[in-house]
Amino acid sequence: METANRKLKLAARHLTLFGVLSLALGLAAIWAPFVAGVSVVVTVGVLVVAAGILRMVWAFGTPTFGKGVSMFALGGLTLLCGLSLVTYPWFAFGFLTALIAFYLFTDGVAEIMAAFRPQQSGRAWLLFGGVASIILGTIMWAQFPLSGGLALGVLLGMKLIFIGGSMLASGSAARTLAKGGGSPLSPAV
Repeated sequence: METANRKLKLAARHLTLFGVLSLALGLAAIWAPFVAGVSVVVTVGVLVVAAGILRMVWAFGTPTFGKGVSMFALGGLTLLCGLSLVTYPWFAFGFLTALIAFYLFTDGVAEIMAAFRPQQSGRAWLLFGGVASIILGTIMWAQFPLSGGLALGVLLGMKLIFIGGSMLASGSAARTLAKGGGSPLSPAV
């Protein structure tokens, strides 16, 4: 029992730490929304460049020449796509705006469904975050493609704040449970 209690306390600490970090990143993204939007696009671009290079290197290990040539060509195409994202991030804003709008809407539905699971801690934060995600996704889609980089940064920041709040609530509930305070779902008497 002591080991489970120690693990619960550690999990509560991690949730609290990650919640605070998420809140800080969310506030930073809202404070500098265009920087956050550009950094999302450039980060994705760098990852795509790395994937293209890996694919090209992998092509040399294929068993046949034909397969190697096609794999190298796909790697080269992937590399060029990544370089275009890094070089011209504002062109990628349109696609990323649509993708994030879809993500926010889908994530909001999942959070609302999770809020109604039996004995769910942080139910109010999940419900609030889910509704907010659906609203943010809808706003982003309604402004498409004009929302671009600024919206990416602001909406990403708001989402990070909601995630941070949910993590803090879950960490607090886990801490209460670890201290033997009864169910985190029932009010203290």
